[in-house]
Amino acid sequence: MAQIIDGKIVSAQVRADAAHEVEQLKEQGIHPGLAVVIVGDDPASRVYVNNKKRACAEIGIHSEEYALRAETTQEELLNLVENLNHKKEINGILVQLPLPKHLDEKAVIKAIDPIKDVDAFHAENVGRIMIGDFHFLPCTPAGVMELLRSANIEISGKHCVVIGRSNIVGKPMAMLLLHQNGTVTICHSKTKNLAEVCRNADILVAAVGIPKFVKADMVKPGAVVIDVGMDRDENGKLCGDVDFAQVEPIASYITPVPGGVGPMTIAMLMKNTITAAKLQHQ
Repeated sequence: MAQIIDGKIVSAQVRADAAHEVEQLKEQGIHPGLAVVIVGDDPASRVYVNNKKRACAEIGIHSEEYALRAETTQEELLNLVENLNHKKEINGILVQLPLPKHLDEKAVIKAIDPIKDVDAFHAENVGRIMIGDFHFLPCTPAGVMELLRSANIEISGKHCVVIGRSNIVGKPMAMLLLHQNGTVTICHSKTKNLAEVCRNADILVAAVGIPKFVKADMVKPGAVVIDVGMDRDENGKLCGDVDFAQVEPIASYITPVPGGVGPMTIAMLMKNTITAAKLQHQ
């Protein structure tokens, strides 16, 4: 039976540390601020934005929400980002993705000042992650690393397999494991003998977006299994990319869904916003 890595407990500690740091910054006259921009009325995006606002309130970070109509033009959105780049009370800018189809996500991300890019999606920040000289890390991969640390899981020398190659999770996740001296394999839809590759993993990170994709025959006995997925099963119930019932008896450590990686993402966003405030007041 696997030991559960509880993201609720770990994220609560990260948030408590963040709240303490915000208090110390306020004593120095620094008030961290986050702007969240949401375009349209995607229900999942609305849930995420509300959770981010709640976390800011809990930790003591000033937050501003900019809810734009779905028909917002590219020019209007870029003008807003430019205004926020110059707004002193705002240290972090987050544009909630995905954007409506008529908007160019790449152009919007490029428009955000890299020192306010608390999602770490800007090309400058991505490049910094590549060379290991970064200010910010993408929140989900950073959360995974925090979970591994919390469970005292050694990464150095281990074979780490990441399923998924997105710019938001898969690629940066692989790079962070590599920085900790893991030997990393990235798998995707064109990978041959996928189950066999996954079975060789000491640490398996599933970020593929397919409900219960990782089955028992894909996991080596004693492997650490991190489930980044946030899916719905055939009954509409929240589940991950890992078939928990099948895999949990085989793994040594596993993250649940919900309550695993999910709570860490927002906790790490709070940390990034604090880092941004400190950088901008140096």
